[in-house]
Formats: sequence, C-alpha cells, structure tokens
Amino acid sequence: MRDLLLLGIETTCDETAAAVVRRRADGTGTILSNIVHSQTEDHAEYGGVVPEIASRAHVEVLDHVISRALRASGLALAELDGIAAAAGPGLIGGVIVGLTTAKALALAAKKPLIAVNHLEAHALTARLTDKVPFPFLLLLVSGGHTQLVCVTGIGEYAKLGGTMDDAIGEAFDKTAKMLGLPYPGGPAVERAALKGDPGRFALPRPLHGKPVPDFSLSGLKTAVRIEALKIAPLSEEDVNDLCASFQAAIVDILSDRVRCALRVMRQKGIKPSALVLAGGVGANQAVRRTLHKVAADGGTRLAVPPPELCTDNGAMIAWAGAERLARGLHDGLDASPRARWPLAEVEGIPGSSALAALAAPAETSAADAERIGG
Repeated sequence: MRDLLLLGIETTCDETAAAVVRRRADGTGTILSNIVHSQTEDHAEYGGVVPEIASRAHVEVLDHVISRALRASGLALAELDGIAAAAGPGLIGGVIVGLTTAKALALAAKKPLIAVNHLEAHALTARLTDKVPFPFLLLLVSGGHTQLVCVTGIGEYAKLGGTMDDAIGEAFDKTAKMLGLPYPGGPAVERAALKGDPGRFALPRPLHGKPVPDFSLSGLKTAVRIEALKIAPLSEEDVNDLCASFQAAIVDILSDRVRCALRVMRQKGIKPSALVLAGGVGANQAVRRTLHKVAADGGTRLAVPPPELCTDNGAMIAWAGAERLARGLHDGLDASPRARWPLAEVEGIPGSSALAALAAPAETSAADAERIGG
C-alpha cells in the first residue's frame, strides 16, 4: 500500500467538475483541488436540465476545468497515479464527454483509467470526509436517485429500497416549478419553508409504516398541486406554507423509511457503523437535523459530507477512483459510458462480497417482510 494521487472528472448532469485527491496508505484522504463549473444559469429558463445544452457545455469547458484543477493541486499530469471519470449513470451525452476525455488523458500519460459509478462515488464520499468504516447504511437522495443501500465494501452494495416513481430531489424541483419558485428547486423550497407554517396543509406520507423501505413521491407532489389549486391565486404566505408542509412531509417520510431500513439490517445481523447521507438533498438542513436523531435512535451516527460535496463534484469521483485503484481495480480503454448503471451491478474484488446473508426486500416473502417490519 502507498499513497495514491487521482484526477477525477464528473460530467453526468449539469456540473462540469474536476478534482485531485490524495489517498494515503492508511485509507485517509485529502482534497488537493476541487473545481466545479455549474450550468444552472444555462438551464434556469427551462426549469430543468436540457440534455443537449448540458452536453455542449461540458465540451466547451471541461479542458479548462481540468487545467484549473491540476494547477490548484500543484501537480502535473505525469505525477498522478490514475485518471478517474464518472462512466454513468447519467445523461449519456455528458457521460461520453467526461469518459472520452479521461481515456485520452490516461492513454497520453500512460496512467490507469478508472471508470467510476456516479452512485458509488456518492456512497464513498463519507469515507473521505468522515472516515466511515464498512458496513454502513447509505441514504442516497438527489434529483435522479432515492435509494437505501447496505454497503459492506467496495463493489458490495445491496439495495434495500428505492423510489417507485419520483426521486426526492425531482419532487422538490417539480414542487418549486409548480409554485413559481426559481430553479434549482430544492434550495428555493427550503428557503420558502423557513418562513412557512408546516402544519397548515395536511399532506400525505406515502408508504409510511410499510415493512419494505421503499419510497413513493408522486402522490405527495399531486397533493401539493391539489392544495395549490384550491386556494389559487397563491400569495407569498400560501407558497411559504405549502413549501413548509411539503418539506415536513419529506422529512417524515425519510425518517420512517430509514428506520425501516435499519430494522432490516439488524434483522439480518448487520450492524451499521453509520447512516451515510449523500446526494444533493443531503444539503437540506431540516433533513440533516432529523436524520441525526434517527441515526442516534438506531444506535449509530449520521455521517454527511459538507454541502459542497453532497452535490455533484470531481472530488467524489477522484476518491472513488482511488478507493478502487488501492484494491487493484481499474478499467481498460474500452470501458463503456452508461445511461443506467445500478449500484448492485458495480463489480468489486471477485469472491469478496459479504452480502450473501442480506436478501433484498424484493426477494423476501410476504410473511418475512411482515416480521421484519415488526
């Protein structure tokens, strides 16, 4: 084992990012640079990310972002130990831009290429920032993903539950757009909620108390729309109260679903070292406060990266690449970009999985599911 220096490239959605990270032989890490170019202004007038605009923007700025990351780190390309890039899941045009660039750099510099799963990068960021040991429970909540995952090692991921329709970040964005708030919707809803009454509107908590830790958000989003139509036109107070009620429902849903996932892990004899909160919704302060209590009640702790590492960034890609390279895992120049790439399909060290005892809830009998839920 030795120290590793990795360049990470992230282009899966609307951030063009590059970073350099050092992973020490003892497993600790340091971010040497982390440059993020946001495309928020490019997409704001459309109320969401336009894939073609995002891809073109990545092409235009990625070389510059990588150069800035290398300069800020004080390192030359030749001094690195590997090049990591997000190879999916994500908007395929952007994924192709980042992965192709990484392949060119790896080939030119004669360095290993690590094709990183974007979700794995989110999952492992807490090991960089909080030194979280395996196993842990991951709550991944972002614009495109809502999952609860048991993580027992690199490439060892068992999905316990996920959304049946909208992701939580998507629900925030759509609610914001519905109420006339600016894009991105998550921060806008959170700001409005601070000024609102969370008890004014009785909104549903879908799947609350169910024995399998899945999520459903479309009904909640529809309920907000119905309440808004009842009192239209909306005043600023109405918008604030709707946001506060919506956010309170989200917090209750997350609390209940995480408690369920912790029960599932305990029933299977797995004691998590931490509840890891990852993804853009992890920047929401109301969510953080509630999950601190949920984790403590479950006999563990909450580990959550700082807000700038919850949203998409190059440091998480570089760190995931370093974690994989430290275990001898890297990829050929024929690595494929993927629009879809479930965490369960991420490969680790052959034969090392500790997940055999953890049956996914989807494969659990109804009787066993009721027992677990109790």
